[in-house]
Amino acid sequence: MSPRPTGNTRLKAARQHAGYASQQAFANALTQAAPRMGLGQLEVSVRQIRRWESSSPPWPRADHQRLLVQLLKMPIEQLGFTPPWQPSDAMHAPGAAGGPLTPGPATIPPGLPIPQAAASLQPSTIGTDFTTITVAHRRMYWTVQPAHLHPTVVEHTRLGLHLLSETNGVARRLLAVALSESLLLAGRIEFFDLRQTGDADATYVRALQAAGEADDPLLGAAILAHAAFIPGWAQRRSEAAERLRAARAYARRGPASTEFMAWIDAVEAECDTLSGHPVDALRTIAHAEKVLATENNHGSPEWFTWFSPARLAAFKGNTQLKARRYAQARDTLTSALAGLSGDDGKQRTVVLGDLAAIEVAQKMPEAACVRIHEALDQIAITWYATGMERIRDVRHSLQPWADTDYVRQVDDRLYSWQTTFSALQR
Repeated sequence: MSPRPTGNTRLKAARQHAGYASQQAFANALTQAAPRMGLGQLEVSVRQIRRWESSSPPWPRADHQRLLVQLLKMPIEQLGFTPPWQPSDAMHAPGAAGGPLTPGPATIPPGLPIPQAAASLQPSTIGTDFTTITVAHRRMYWTVQPAHLHPTVVEHTRLGLHLLSETNGVARRLLAVALSESLLLAGRIEFFDLRQTGDADATYVRALQAAGEADDPLLGAAILAHAAFIPGWAQRRSEAAERLRAARAYARRGPASTEFMAWIDAVEAECDTLSGHPVDALRTIAHAEKVLATENNHGSPEWFTWFSPARLAAFKGNTQLKARRYAQARDTLTSALAGLSGDDGKQRTVVLGDLAAIEVAQKMPEAACVRIHEALDQIAITWYATGMERIRDVRHSLQPWADTDYVRQVDDRLYSWQTTFSALQR
């Protein structure tokens, strides 16, 4: 087993999550931000970053605090620094301000800190027991309504944080791995299912901190790649690319399977597509297909359940659609739809939405409505905000045919009592 990471892992995790893969990149960004914030020519060195990321980080002076908070979007107390007027162990006390027991229902504890265990109060089985529940939540994600599952997952992460203060050794590492996965799941629900983007971004920071405590580079890579979706969907291409570079660096330490590396390519392709660069995205997808075709010398972790060749085809079909290669997109998405498993209901909604968009682009609105009805059938089984967004986008493009019976029938379902309530609730 590799040694547990030391140093200020909270600052390091927040830095990497913000897109600064190296200490040098972070030092440069802080130095460049100083004049913009009215702090003059304030140079921050790599040596200073190393001191802040050490196991005993000094309390930053006021102008440095302003820079850190501005670039990392987190309060200074949540970045691993202890004020000189506060005892160093106070931050780990249960119920302390900013500590793990302060949040209300259905919120991830703010700022994590990761508690340190003075003594092992829990049995050696606690890590395995906690993991069993995490695995159950992993399976439930594909079928349980996200608004119902999310509060349960959040409460599970709060319990995990508390247990870390009472656990050490192998059990502590198992607990930290499961906690990181649970936080990743919470972030996935917030981003893809509930469209709570700000909450998801903060949750991914905490997931990365827990992965650092576990010293699990593959979990770190998965979290960083998920975090890349947030700037990617907001068309901040360079920020997404920086997070993906960090994800690949972590994946190489894993080491990662071919499926895992192909998935990171797929994330990059989607971010490039949404940023208006579908040709670059198609090249990246072609690389992912080559990676999948190579011999796999490493297995994927059990929690890596969100990717498959059919899902790569779904990424590819969406990119071909955005590139206006409609015939290719239809073939690719039809193949993807056939390859999805019975547990892929959420992805099925997205693929059906893209197929409907192809029909509209080729002036076949009635065929588009057929696909929308299929997608709404799936939404009725498992709500998926990302899928509903695709459906609404297609309905908007059907406006020229709004007076036809087949579009009105779509509206009758799209704005039914149940569908409207579901959308408003989420």
